Amino acid sequence: MMSVIRVGEEYWLRPIGFVEKAGEVSEICIFSEYHQGLTAVEDYDKLMILFWLHLRDNPKDRSKLMTGRRRLEKEGYRGVFATHSPYRPNPIGVTVVELVRVENGRLYVKGFDAYQGTPIIDIKSG
Repeated sequence: MMSVIRVGEEYWLRPIGFVEKAGEVSEICIFSEYHQGLTAVEDYDKLMILFWLHLRDNPKDRSKLMTGRRRLEKEGYRGVFATHSPYRPNPIGVTVVELVRVENGRLYVKGFDAYQGTPIIDIKSG
């Protein structure tokens, strides 16, 4: 049974790590208190990384609900929920990555589209 969300209710997130290095192979540093949660993560080739779009976490970007598509300008504007736009009421990003290796609480991944310093909020096996 789902619980009812009350108007004005707020939630909080606690980052579990951050992007140490962005690039072809990105390095994600997981905080030591969450290292146990990485147990057996190397059994998976793909991971889903949820992250906070911290560079877009401001009232202006959170209120933007329409955005133009860069590659297909002729299609005009779309709602942010129909795009991969960083403009969102809740600036949460998600990317499926290829896991290269896990080493000392660090994930080395390919295909991650986040900047250095980006807070990581969750990891799910794929």
